Amino acid sequence: MDLGIKNKVALVTGGGGGLGGAIATSLAKEGARVIVADIDLEAAQGITKQLTNQGLDAMPIKWDLFDIEGIEGYLEEVTGHWGGVDILINNTGGPRPSLVENVPVEEWRAYFDSMVVSIIKLTDAVLPYMRELGWGRIITSTSSGVIAPIPNLGLSNALRGTLLGWSKTLSQEVAGYGITANVILPGRIATQRIRALDKAKAERENRSIEEVGKESVNSIPVGRYGEPHEYGGVVAFLASQQASYITGSVIRVDGGLIKSI
Repeated sequence: MDLGIKNKVALVTGGGGGLGGAIATSLAKEGARVIVADIDLEAAQGITKQLTNQGLDAMPIKWDLFDIEGIEGYLEEVTGHWGGVDILINNTGGPRPSLVENVPVEEWRAYFDSMVVSIIKLTDAVLPYMRELGWGRIITSTSSGVIAPIPNLGLSNALRGTLLGWSKTLSQEVAGYGITANVILPGRIATQRIRALDKAKAERENRSIEEVGKESVNSIPVGRYGEPHEYGGVVAFLASQQASYITGSVIRVDGGLIKSI
């Protein structure tokens, strides 16, 4: 299937990580020109090298989501290379594991800026071009914790949940311009983040990481962790021409993990 995004410019924040890298790869394989943005420039360069070695279009950029005032400058570097952003993938790293109780106010504010405000301001910055073009895709990657809060991920559950209301409202405001806005959320996808969370849980409960992993897999109806490319493939479809009638939705890629309807 031709997804119809050849030569579209896609900006993937957190593009050097497991999920972000998989998203960047899926979009590039469909012919999109991908900007791999990450605070870890070396990681962004690694993903970019993998893509360019396959003859795909990609460029790395160091992007600090904590630096809200720097958004315009980052975008100028992007647009100076390929022009305006057609597809925006809002993907951020997760905060440390924590309860919601007794988290310092300064920490709430810092992560709110990097995980929520930065996404909102970046989206605001790319929307004028999309409106003028009459086409655009805003896809925000969150966490299964926004539907079913995950124990000991209090910061993530609370802050990422904010993005659901924002994205739904945005989708209604921009639909008439040919722009869609959707949220996609992963279950347990086999990335370094998931391995780190499993390790932290094992240490916290004085158990082996193998035991924790087995217990986790047993809670997933399909009986395994997801693969990053499976997640990236769904994002690529949401970015496609064929997905033009999907907006304001929350798409789960979780192997049936979330029990609620």
